[in-house]
Amino acid sequence: MNEADVAVVGGGIVGLAHALAAAKRGARVVLFDRDERAVGASIRNFGLLWPIGQPTETYERALRAREIWLDVIKRADLWHADVGSLHLAHHQDEQDVLAEFLATTPGARDAGCRLLTPAEVAERSDVVVQDGLLSALWSPTEINVDPRQAIPGVAEVLARDFGVDVRFGAAVRGISMPTVETTAGNWRVQRVFVCSGNEFQALYPEAFERTGIRRCKLQMMRTAPQPGGWALGPTLCAGLTLLHYRAFSHCESLAPLRQRFAEQLPFHLEHGIHVLVSQTADGRVTIGDSHHYADTHDPFEREDVNSAILDYFNGFAAVPRPEITERWHGVYPSLPDGRTELIAHPEPDVTVVNGLGGAGMTLSFGLAEEVLACP
Repeated sequence: MNEADVAVVGGGIVGLAHALAAAKRGARVVLFDRDERAVGASIRNFGLLWPIGQPTETYERALRAREIWLDVIKRADLWHADVGSLHLAHHQDEQDVLAEFLATTPGARDAGCRLLTPAEVAERSDVVVQDGLLSALWSPTEINVDPRQAIPGVAEVLARDFGVDVRFGAAVRGISMPTVETTAGNWRVQRVFVCSGNEFQALYPEAFERTGIRRCKLQMMRTAPQPGGWALGPTLCAGLTLLHYRAFSHCESLAPLRQRFAEQLPFHLEHGIHVLVSQTADGRVTIGDSHHYADTHDPFEREDVNSAILDYFNGFAAVPRPEITERWHGVYPSLPDGRTELIAHPEPDVTVVNGLGGAGMTLSFGLAEEVLACP
């Protein structure tokens, strides 16, 4: 029988993070993923490390994850853009939320967040629509990676630098401690981390039964490569994003903003649309997204949702080559009531980690260190 100290089930960012944290603590780690390469939510996203969206209770975790990302990026020689972000305000109610956020959020100013004038925004970004721009919230902590490149890069670093036995194309059939049964043979281990993402019903479905976990389907798009080495600069977003992330949920000024959007953009609210803009290693621009929550989703994309995303995008930014060359959808597990993760122990020495929602890239490395620190 094969042996290791720790087995990790799942080769997305959550599983990779737990394999890294275990290996750093000196464990012999084997990681299994049933697919030949990562094809799930971890490569179907913006590639954004987004601390600015995290509420106070997970902000420090996000900053720690950022530090770990920077080390992995250096080891793997990955493309990245340490460019920060701009939340754009073209309406007074949006500016009110940004000002309240700065005034009431612990650590925001210490982290370097501040309001920029339209002229200062223009110095940082040549794609922002200046007509009607009142201000923007600048945050320096956001980093952009290319997820289709970065996730395989992390797996390579785990194998090369930390001795993790990475086994893509190996499905886990069952766990009966201390044995993990896989299509790559049986393994005797001391501890297992089940980080199976959207396939959360495959192992220990009873651990999820009463959690209220559900699947979130999102639609995203990507442009052609932009010309001449053009760079986006800071990641961009606007007023709808203030309704999406919990970092802003304590702001009393959100109420009138939400009311205006309910009157002016009811379709966007109905389909959970907020719009982020990031860039990839080859210069393409990623634009999205929408959010639909259910236990089971159909496989089809709605063009009216894509059109609404692009309409809102065109209201605050203009890139040199806007034509869309890719459209796709992603699905990730999400917990209700703003819970940031599910940690369960279905049997001794087995830990289930899931339900990070859309914050897997931002939080996983920090969360994994916390989980591994627990006996």
